[in-house]
Amino acid sequence: QFRGQPRLPTFAVPKRYDLKLKPDLVGCTFVGSVQISVDVVSATSFLVLNASDLALEIKAVTFASNDKLFRPVEVELYEDDEIVVLEFIESLPIGLGILSLEFVGTLNDRMKGFYRSTYDHNGEKKNMAVTQFEPADARRCFPCWDEPASKATFKISLEVPSELVALSNMPILEEKRDGNLKTVYYQESPIMSTYLVAVVIGHFDYVEDHTPDGIGVRVYCQVGKAGQGKFGLDVAVKTLGLYKEYFSVPYSLPKLDMVAIPDFAAGAMENYGLVTYRETALLYDEQHSAAANKQRVATVVAHELGHQWFGNLVTMEWWTHLWLNEGFATWVSYLACDSLFPDWKIWTQFLDESTEGLRLDGLAESHPIEV
Repeated sequence: QFRGQPRLPTFAVPKRYDLKLKPDLVGCTFVGSVQISVDVVSATSFLVLNASDLALEIKAVTFASNDKLFRPVEVELYEDDEIVVLEFIESLPIGLGILSLEFVGTLNDRMKGFYRSTYDHNGEKKNMAVTQFEPADARRCFPCWDEPASKATFKISLEVPSELVALSNMPILEEKRDGNLKTVYYQESPIMSTYLVAVVIGHFDYVEDHTPDGIGVRVYCQVGKAGQGKFGLDVAVKTLGLYKEYFSVPYSLPKLDMVAIPDFAAGAMENYGLVTYRETALLYDEQHSAAANKQRVATVVAHELGHQWFGNLVTMEWWTHLWLNEGFATWVSYLACDSLFPDWKIWTQFLDESTEGLRLDGLAESHPIEV
């Protein structure tokens, strides 16, 4: 009854995820566990959530509520629908409970979900682990209610080789070292959508600065390229201040990291507090880059930072309204660039792009923005 549906059923809603991940960067696999605080809001003997390309440890699946432990009588993964259906022998108690799951996955090479990207470090080819979840690939990293309206808080911890940098949406709370491995614990996030959760693990250099009100901003890049991050860093620090004034709402997280990724499908991704970019959209070399590259970096950084308010803090209920999320971030990026670089006269370029949109809209095959 749950197959072939565009949306998950609404009898249970997630409130909090406690997520632990341990990637193997050599074997290109990962193991993980998640405890999800779930609010059962109407009578059901099923829990249905998203999962894809994951192997679940069936015996480890439990639901705890009112001091009682429920074990599912059936756990079915429907790969075509990208859902897992847990069936229990009796109705689950209304109210909060904890759903516990353990799983194994692959660090894929398809630039979506939890994937691997390659880079050279001291002449040696290495893998880094990166996430790209928008629109619907958080489910490839951990079982979840993978819909934008299903906002929850996230408490994340990562077990990684000691020498690597491990980043997530929030600042590090503590690190525990155990020989060649360390476990990194991050602060709990504010409520956010699954598509904005992010993790990056690898060898990185960084440059850093702070906004006047103490928000730490860093640009991470491949070792040896840190100097190329300075322009993007400067744009980010100034843009955060600009948006704070313009929206009359401060940036809502304690830090902002921006990371240049060698293998990246989009131009950039606005993960909350951990924005990922392809290298050409974040790095700028004063000696060798063209003027067009400088403008590209400025507009993309301003676009992604616009999303920290529009999209991340305030989110569309469903993907139907993605045009508003993206359209606004694009518009506000020109506003920021015009303020920072008035000599660029960037609104003239905005006009060119808008005219192109109108030209396409004039074609017979044009369709409504929401289909």
